[in-house]
Amino acid sequence: MVWSPKSATNAYIDTLKLCKHDNKRRNDAHKPVEPETSEFISALAAGMSAQLIVEVSSEASQSTLALAAAARETGGRLVCILPEEESLEASKDVIEESGLNDMVKFEVGNPSELLPKYENIDFSLVDCKTESYKDLLRLLDVNPSRSVVVANNLREGKEGLCGDVPCVKNGEIRSMKHPIGEGMEVTMIGKRDEFGIRDRKGSRSIRVGQGRRIARSNSKWVTKIDEESGEEHIYRIAKSISLI
Repeated sequence: MVWSPKSATNAYIDTLKLCKHDNKRRNDAHKPVEPETSEFISALAAGMSAQLIVEVSSEASQSTLALAAAARETGGRLVCILPEEESLEASKDVIEESGLNDMVKFEVGNPSELLPKYENIDFSLVDCKTESYKDLLRLLDVNPSRSVVVANNLREGKEGLCGDVPCVKNGEIRSMKHPIGEGMEVTMIGKRDEFGIRDRKGSRSIRVGQGRRIARSNSKWVTKIDEESGEEHIYRIAKSISLI
């Protein structure tokens, strides 16, 4: 699969609109809509042409909208696993208002029992608010040739995969801590250029379209190479972000 700037751009813009509408629905009309976490993961999932997208969360959120928008762009599907039945109706309401009903399949139950049903996942997002989040991350059966694992809400010293993907024996694996926003780790499996990533002095970008990219500057980068596995772990603290 080749990186698609057009798909990344379309999903990015769709998510920007969806999140703006969702903010108004929540009476947050004056909240500034900026290119933050939701738009970033939507562009990344769509740009890599993800077909099977799996999210584990307590309820549907703007991340769910973002991944559903990406699924619509790629012709893929999003499976949203909810641990509690009580959150199903409210989650369905969020998706129905967005017009993305056909893109999302809700599963309710114990995530540790439901996750093994899905194999070769292209893009996954796990909300790490729960105590068992590490077990869930390691249960993911990712596409070993190219995939992305997002660990969200990593706060108070919590760690994600940090490049440790048990089912991938060979291949290039990179973990980026806090690539955008707070409390997030993005682990990418696959060649660097397949994700549209380019290194430049003092910045890094995910290309989302001709002449348009998400650029992050004034950042501190820390790169660590695992001498035994050869994995490259990239940690980053962003000070600013803009759409250019």
